[in-house]
Amino acid sequence: MIADAALLARAEVLVRAYAAAGLKIATAESCSGGLVAGLLTAVAGSSAVVERGFVTYSNEAKVESIGVPIDLITAHGAVSEPVARAMAEGALKASRADVTVSITGIAGPGGGSDAKPIGLVHFGLAAKGGATRHVERRFGDPGRTEIRRLSVAQAVELLEEAVGLRSHREPNGEAIQHRDIPG
Repeated sequence: MIADAALLARAEVLVRAYAAAGLKIATAESCSGGLVAGLLTAVAGSSAVVERGFVTYSNEAKVESIGVPIDLITAHGAVSEPVARAMAEGALKASRADVTVSITGIAGPGGGSDAKPIGLVHFGLAAKGGATRHVERRFGDPGRTEIRRLSVAQAVELLEEAVGLRSHREPNGEAIQHRDIPG
């Protein structure tokens, strides 16, 4: 697993917060290959929180497992905002979770282009009764392992924001405490 002590400690706090709120999480992961679900399930008591994880590495898996429209992938590519959003929303529909996080990106060492370089990763966060969020990160090319670790950390941050453990900044710089989920 690609996690340090600090990331594991954040996961422990996250699991406790979701358990206290009575909320379940599902993940829809591509370039991270299940590492977010792996991190969360490394925490004792996570069975009260982690509903399931989808590893949708191939385009076919995205379509078949979580209902991402193939036309969306064809039009925008698997590594895109629309697909990240569709992955999060599809995981919400295909599970019993209250909150889902998705990751799709290019971890390298190959597969990058000028338009979509290595280190480009898109994230989605969907919650019952809330708007779907999107975050794009360009991590550069610090290596496949580091891109995947940074992706896991970003996914944890989104899940923290959703349960109110952290605030995020809007493009205008305003800090927003995020509560897109019930509880």
